[in-house]
Amino acid sequence: MVVILKNLTQDNWKDCIKLKVNPSQENFVASNLYSIAEAQFKPGCTPLAVYDDETLVGFIMYELDVMNQIQKAYFICRLMIDSTYQGRGYGRTAMQQVISRLKEYPDCQIIETSYVPENTVAAKLYHSLGFVPTGKLEEGEIVVQLVIKN
Repeated sequence: MVVILKNLTQDNWKDCIKLKVNPSQENFVASNLYSIAEAQFKPGCTPLAVYDDETLVGFIMYELDVMNQIQKAYFICRLMIDSTYQGRGYGRTAMQQVISRLKEYPDCQIIETSYVPENTVAAKLYHSLGFVPTGKLEEGEIVVQLVIKN
């Protein structure tokens, strides 16, 4: 497995919107079409395609958290792996790569993400990566954070 995060381009964005989660997971994450549209109008959003070498397997997106007035925080607002490729470690590796990328930002103090309470797979993944609950709920999702710098 060689996971590579690539920018969305004219060549891959249509393939990205074809990726789908299992039907039982559709309430856990926004569609890639919605996420790509959101990124076009929301400054600071970075949508990325997740590849295993040359095979598109997923989508991830992060943004500067402008709501956090106390510390400079980045929010990983989307992570999805196509149903065909789930359970192979792509989600974990993509998260690790985004975390590493964000740690390189000199102003990054906190990385946050969130998940639907019923999404036990996401909860387990985020907790295993060191994220801890903040006690906040946003749009019904549990917010977790990883402190980078105090």
